[in-house]
Amino acid sequence: MMIRTPLAAVVCVSLIVYLAPSATADVFTFSTNDPDGRMASASRPESTGKFEIESADDFVLASSTVLNHATFTGLLTGGAGVSDIGQVIVEMYRVFPNDSNVARTNGPPTFSTSQVPTRVNSPSDVAVASRDSVAGELAFSVTTLNRSFSVLNTILPGGIHPLPNQTTGGNGPATGIEVMFDITFTTPLTLAADHYFFVPQVQVNGGEFLWLSAPRPIIAPGTPFAPDLQSWTRDAFLDPDWLRIGTDIVGGSPAPTFNAAFSLSGQTIPEPTSLWLFASGVAALAGWRRYGTAR
Repeated sequence: MMIRTPLAAVVCVSLIVYLAPSATADVFTFSTNDPDGRMASASRPESTGKFEIESADDFVLASSTVLNHATFTGLLTGGAGVSDIGQVIVEMYRVFPNDSNVARTNGPPTFSTSQVPTRVNSPSDVAVASRDSVAGELAFSVTTLNRSFSVLNTILPGGIHPLPNQTTGGNGPATGIEVMFDITFTTPLTLAADHYFFVPQVQVNGGEFLWLSAPRPIIAPGTPFAPDLQSWTRDAFLDPDWLRIGTDIVGGSPAPTFNAAFSLSGQTIPEPTSLWLFASGVAALAGWRRYGTAR
């Protein structure tokens, strides 16, 4: 005996099967890989007797994403140890000209200012989101990876200068304790699909935190993407502008460029249209079943 299945039911089942993957959250992971020992740049919040410094490296979200975890790796210098770590802040910036006063610049193509040669591909003037350990918005643990890790060059406090003195070659080699910060965003970060810069800041009593560079371009087991922008930095005196660590500060022909060592993880957010269509398909199939039972 042939069993007849209404066309509507077939369509509903097909719709559910087709939309199910896009209507559920996927795991998001990103990594720039391990440190390469080429550069380490200061990045710290303002604290008593210390001005703020921000170092930034970029990543891309292809869809809306909830970030709940991050890691970053750096050096503790000046004789500081893990017990000297205080406040930790993570900031997210979009790419200029978002969230920026473009009128401060000379406009296309360079968007230079009186302080920097260009703002093209820099972080924006102001952060789009931030999380602070003091406010209870993130929790962190620190793992010592190497008691003595050396880098070829550094950008230290006082090593960031506006035009025309921006190119210093860097502050030279440094050795310190290599540590990895493991961050849980107790208040998760929800970000729309876009190109972002990640900025970690660490307050250290009696020393400094220097964020370590990672290979550029990104290599396995990192997560390559395009365009992969180079690392930027600024201090309280350069704010709201930024300088490229390699091209502007280190300089040379050709100038080196750097990424920075960090990773991110979380879950993508299903698109509202996919959720609505998926739910509609389930509801329609349920209705058809009730109709069939009633018959």
